[in-house]
Amino acid sequence: MAGSKLCALCLMLVGTLAVPILRAQSIHVDATPGHATNTIKPTEALGAGIDRLPYGAADKLFVEDTIKQILSAGWQTVTYRQNTELHVEAWHWNPQGAWSDPAGKGYFTGSATPGTELVRHSYGYALPHRGVTRDDGTDTEGYSRLTDGDEDSYWKSNPYLAKAYTGEDDALHPQWVFFDLSGRQDVSAIRIAWAEPFAAKYAVQYWTGEDPIRKPAQGSWQAFPGGVVTNGKGGNATLQLATAPVNVQWVRIWMTQSSNTCDSHGSADKRSCLGYAIREVYLGTTTKNGKFHDLLRHTPDQDQTATYCSSVDPWHEPGDLAERAGDQIGFDLFYTSGVTRGLPAMIPIAMLYGTPEDAAAEIAYIEKRGYPISYVEMGEEPDGHYTLPEDYAALYVQFSEALHRVDPKLKLGGPIFTGENKDIEVWPDGDGKASFTGRFIDYLKSHGKLGELAFFSFEHYPMDPGKVQWSSLYDEAYLVQHIMDVWREDGVPANVPFFITESNLSSASSEAYMDIWGGLWLADYIGAFLSGGGSAVYYFHYMPEPIGRGHNGSPGTFNFFSADGDFKIRQPLSQYFVSQLINLEWVQPGDGAHKLFPAASDIRDGAGHVLVTTYAALRPDRQWSLLIINKDQENAHTVSISFDDQEKKAAATFTGPVSLITFGKAQYAWHPNRTGGTADPDGPAIKSTVNAGPSTNFSLPAASVTVLRGVISASKPGSK
Repeated sequence: MAGSKLCALCLMLVGTLAVPILRAQSIHVDATPGHATNTIKPTEALGAGIDRLPYGAADKLFVEDTIKQILSAGWQTVTYRQNTELHVEAWHWNPQGAWSDPAGKGYFTGSATPGTELVRHSYGYALPHRGVTRDDGTDTEGYSRLTDGDEDSYWKSNPYLAKAYTGEDDALHPQWVFFDLSGRQDVSAIRIAWAEPFAAKYAVQYWTGEDPIRKPAQGSWQAFPGGVVTNGKGGNATLQLATAPVNVQWVRIWMTQSSNTCDSHGSADKRSCLGYAIREVYLGTTTKNGKFHDLLRHTPDQDQTATYCSSVDPWHEPGDLAERAGDQIGFDLFYTSGVTRGLPAMIPIAMLYGTPEDAAAEIAYIEKRGYPISYVEMGEEPDGHYTLPEDYAALYVQFSEALHRVDPKLKLGGPIFTGENKDIEVWPDGDGKASFTGRFIDYLKSHGKLGELAFFSFEHYPMDPGKVQWSSLYDEAYLVQHIMDVWREDGVPANVPFFITESNLSSASSEAYMDIWGGLWLADYIGAFLSGGGSAVYYFHYMPEPIGRGHNGSPGTFNFFSADGDFKIRQPLSQYFVSQLINLEWVQPGDGAHKLFPAASDIRDGAGHVLVTTYAALRPDRQWSLLIINKDQENAHTVSISFDDQEKKAAATFTGPVSLITFGKAQYAWHPNRTGGTADPDGPAIKSTVNAGPSTNFSLPAASVTVLRGVISASKPGSK
């Protein structure tokens, strides 16, 4: 987009010439007042995220000296990340509360009344009616009850997706489970050990494409000839799916009408009598003598035949406590530690594995404490849990109503996608529509609830672990701007802002985080997102953690500090120094409005890749500030810089004192070793002042991030 404006600008400035003319090694800023691409305030647009911490780490990290060093990176507002849902757990954000069953189990609602003791720690509880072996979350220990070999356990779907809560026919929110046989197998029969409630109407289907998870729009689910049941009776149901075996890998049970009979928890709570429940599934073939031959592996761990499910009932009990999985720090510790700077913070609620009552109590507690909330994120990564958009939207509507009964002014949003660079696709609906975003928006519109979407949030992990190359830098500006265009085309209204609420290079830490490469990527991604119209971005992860072994054994950490095993900070890493350039040098710290403008360079490599990207800000102090990334890892570039006003047909240049702050491979080098690695040299950025005029050129060192900041004045009006 910036490039097209630049070409138009060049044609205007040369009058009747038919081709654009650019001087070699130049940066042009389109400073036309009406061409600003965005307006941001640092206290709202430049934030960081705090996630679940290893067990026992919070008390070591939330100390004055560590918080002081973290804040020195300059990030402002904070988002509290909700990790228990990635482990398929119910979150007890407040250890004090009440169970739905007087016997002390069931659905837990945290206490909305603050006590005299501050909540410093909170934990997740594993869900005993789980139906997924593993998904795209962080869970590595749970397992599905569908193939665990125990018919006393069972999977159960989320009761909040039943008609009693959605107000819609169950067929509009079909629940499902499916099985991955790891390779194509001959299948002709299935035995389903139903629990209560069972499916009165269901179909057993197979997938015709390559992969229903990674390529959900490239295939379809087809019912086996004998797989359609319209009058199910529960119990142990054996179906002859076909007279001759069908060679398949993926098999699904698609449930559209519930018996509404009550599960093992009794009838006192209506949630026990809604949805669907299955004890165990057996899949394979039958012989002529009627014997069933099962293909599945039944074991209570992740070596079982992998199963996936549409949803999980959040019922649980005290013995399901999973504190060793990590600490979702208590809200009192979070807000009183100083890490939020006293600014309003983005708060999550557990939606996929929570209840509206508990979410409402959470917000009530925070507000009674007087803690400021900027936004509320609804759930966590529904695409990573393979939740269909209509189900996510139905929960969104229910939870939003509960939250707004507590505070009508709350600004809610989602869906917090896992970090894809392309449109999130799901199995096509009856109209062939596969876009999660499009169908989510459609549902809110059709239910008159689009106004409940105050922001659209997603995570950004653009690189596949183990596949980061230097050339990957060339793609970032396009990736982060293009995905916003995609979601606008899907129907996200123009007045709904985009937030990246969690981001870094990839979903697995690696050496690239510590290398100068990670710093260059960070600057380019932040600049591209905000200049492209994004409203807020949150650095991930704020709190120091020890360097571990990432993808393929590469040492890495999700942080801008290296730390020892006791969580003591060792030294700053490349992203720390670049964070300072962004937050303390490029923008003017505070809540003043900054206008961002298009900018482009003519510096390319032999393959046509743009080597120098620039992000221009007009600060509240009236200084122009350029964030410039030289992605050429071998060569410095000397550039002239002009600020072009198309309306006045005039150009301007930096004039007088110009601050020049540079951080690159000359100031920082990462040296990996068997224990993790160290940086030497390890900064700081180099600062100097240049007395600039119309003929001043600026040097951009190889593999560097540079901020140029000063005032401009017009020169050569009307020509170039």
